[in-house]
Amino acid sequence: MSRLRRTMLYVPGNNAGMIADAMIYGADAIMFDLEDSISLKEKDAARHLVYQAVKNIDFGDVELVCRVNGLDSPYGENDIEAMVAAGIHVIRLPKTETAEDIKAVEQLIAFYEKKHNLEIGTVKMMAAIESALGIINAYSIATASDRLIGIAIGAEDYVTNLKTKRSPSGIELLYARSQLLNAARAAGIAALDTVFSDVEDVEGFTDEVMLIKQLGFDGKSVINPRQVPIVHQVYMPTEKEIEHATAVIKASIDAEERGLGVISLNGKMIDKPIVERAQRILEIAKASR
Repeated sequence: MSRLRRTMLYVPGNNAGMIADAMIYGADAIMFDLEDSISLKEKDAARHLVYQAVKNIDFGDVELVCRVNGLDSPYGENDIEAMVAAGIHVIRLPKTETAEDIKAVEQLIAFYEKKHNLEIGTVKMMAAIESALGIINAYSIATASDRLIGIAIGAEDYVTNLKTKRSPSGIELLYARSQLLNAARAAGIAALDTVFSDVEDVEGFTDEVMLIKQLGFDGKSVINPRQVPIVHQVYMPTEKEIEHATAVIKASIDAEERGLGVISLNGKMIDKPIVERAQRILEIAKASR
């Protein structure tokens, strides 16, 4: 199956302790941040710290992502070179608004892959979409490069751009989430939801995770290790779902072995989308245990 991306844990790039311990919390991906959480005077030191960590610490099978500064800043290109040289898995672009933003970073990544003797295409990309223009251009962004493994929504900048604020129901994000999700699915890449900043509001966080799972998101960016198990629990299939999925796969195999063109389970027809959904449920259940 494709890599699980239920949780992407933010880790400030200037916090050596959090960087060293980041893998113990069980997140599917760790995202070292060199952008908004880092003050201007700490940008260079944070970049060096993350470079050393990626290059020298064994993070196991966890996907390593780095949110770099934009190319419109004095730090973006230096961030990209350092992360390519270190061996980061994915570079996450902030505030992406057009396909040209993707292509500009892709050219730099390829340049530094060549400079540091890496195979072209080694480093993947992810785009954070944080404005109305970015949401309108979501599909062109999602299809701008074969390096893209996913797109994510950044809600705080987005709702500010809309001249509103976040609400408990999240109604102001519904269009953006739907647009981004459909763009990701049409492009065949992952869709990641935004952070939930009130760490103490466990009920509100759980409700939001249930919502984005129902919408179809692959997972969520998280800012606190305590949020990781909550997301994983919500995404874990129930025993009933696992039992039904197992029965669907068995019926599919039986039909194939008997040369039947029609799959039936308990008197009901089963078509290809149901089989694919059952396969996904079993894969998630297996990977989650």
